[in-house]
Amino acid sequence: MASPSVDIIRALVEGRIPERMGFRDPVWPQTLKCWVKQGYPVDENGAPVDPAVHFDHDWGTIGASIDTMPLRGYREVIEETEEWIVARNGAGAAHRRWKHRAGVPEHIDFAMTDRAVWERDYRPYLLELDRSRINVDRARKAIAERREQGKWVMCNSGFVFENMRQSMGDLTMYESFVADPEWIRDYCTVMADFQIMHLQALFDEAGWPDGIRLCEDLGYKSGLFCSPASLADLLFPHYKRVVDFLHARGVAVFLHSCGGVTEALDLVREAGFDSIDPLERAAGCDPRAFAEKTEGKLIITGGFDKRILESGDRQAIRREIVGILDYMRKNGVRYIFSTDHSVSTNVSYADYQYYAGVFRENMAY
Repeated sequence: MASPSVDIIRALVEGRIPERMGFRDPVWPQTLKCWVKQGYPVDENGAPVDPAVHFDHDWGTIGASIDTMPLRGYREVIEETEEWIVARNGAGAAHRRWKHRAGVPEHIDFAMTDRAVWERDYRPYLLELDRSRINVDRARKAIAERREQGKWVMCNSGFVFENMRQSMGDLTMYESFVADPEWIRDYCTVMADFQIMHLQALFDEAGWPDGIRLCEDLGYKSGLFCSPASLADLLFPHYKRVVDFLHARGVAVFLHSCGGVTEALDLVREAGFDSIDPLERAAGCDPRAFAEKTEGKLIITGGFDKRILESGDRQAIRREIVGILDYMRKNGVRYIFSTDHSVSTNVSYADYQYYAGVFRENMAY
């Protein structure tokens, strides 16, 4: 028998309006550490309790358990301090990552600077199924744990855009969109084929999750990183391929993209995605406007302005929640409530509890 959370998200995916709106939120690990000092519960090992369980979010996240780097399992530490570490990945790219705070890895150096390097040093490793790249036991255990918790199971996975950025860096990638689009097409084709092969091998054995969320940050504060025409030509045919593949297996497909993605909405709909998140307000993504633009074709997920939550102004928090939920209710919008990014260390435990409570008071359709 399905749990209430599973029933809610399943209804939304199937195009029905359930008894209430959905609820989920990503909470930074650093935020949980801060919250423990403010009374947040810990488990028997002293680790913060899973926020999806503690706050009764409707979906529970798992990782994809697939090594997507051309050189499997490769990691070369180049430099390390108490604050950060620079390491080279299996695509020849060096990134700096902070040890004690969240943040986007800083790009340092890239080996994959042209098509010849890609074809010679990296492409051959991605052409065939390699079962050593998947972790069936970990995926099976994670899915079973989420189902035991009564959660709709969402698998987060990077896809072609994020893999390119991690492999060749922004400069080479965007220059090649113009100077060598055939390389970009080939990269995307190889990576999409690779993902489909390995997702099928992994989840045919581990059991399929309820949804897969392709995490591809296509925008920044002022809009898309590249034109809608470039996205339509170079990227979205591959999104559609994986969406069709997953839908054929009964798996919902969400697109995660931070930044301003308004101009890509038609492409998202045409590719067949079930939802898009997190609708970053600072980048002009208002959930009410997105609901109107997508005309019921997408589940609207997110869009609560994190800056309001971080302000600690409870009147403003309540006003914004009630305003969004009233709109979704009155217009029959399929909606999953969430912040427009992640819950940062600027949010207190007490304020997040208040925010979650106001949602629950107003979540009914």
